[in-house]
Amino acid sequence: MSASNPGLLRRAGLRVFRWLPARPSYAIIRIAAPTFSMGAVALIEYDGRILALRQTHRRGWSLPGGLVDRGELPAQTVVREVAEETGLQVTSGDIFASVVDPEVRHVDIIYRVQCDTEPAVHVASEARAAAWFAVDELPEPDMPTRRILAAIRAAHVVPEPGRVL
Repeated sequence: MSASNPGLLRRAGLRVFRWLPARPSYAIIRIAAPTFSMGAVALIEYDGRILALRQTHRRGWSLPGGLVDRGELPAQTVVREVAEETGLQVTSGDIFASVVDPEVRHVDIIYRVQCDTEPAVHVASEARAAAWFAVDELPEPDMPTRRILAAIRAAHVVPEPGRVL
């Protein structure tokens, strides 16, 4: 028995699964498959620098954002979190990059927000301080922020397409 040659029980299960309505099939997947948490992060850029925050629940500097609530889309989360933490009203735009961390089973969706003028940041919620830094000069980023910064750097490179072997 393998993925290319599934056993009798697996084939029967897949046939039954095909006929289930969406809601019960998703419930089965949630029980059987590992779950991930999801965050939405804003890369707010002005004059070649990004906005970073000191937050009470993190060590070092991090980017504005937070966990996606049940029933919420990541684009909605990033708009809400940026407003809560910085007082800025933003639109999310398209997804800029994503980070998957299988070790802690977490996915971050990154949105790029560009500013024409320097916005007045008013830290609130769990944010204690805000500052602007060049991407490569962000001091003491916490581990999740390091992963996010690596994804941001990779997003500026032309993606390598896959190949059929």
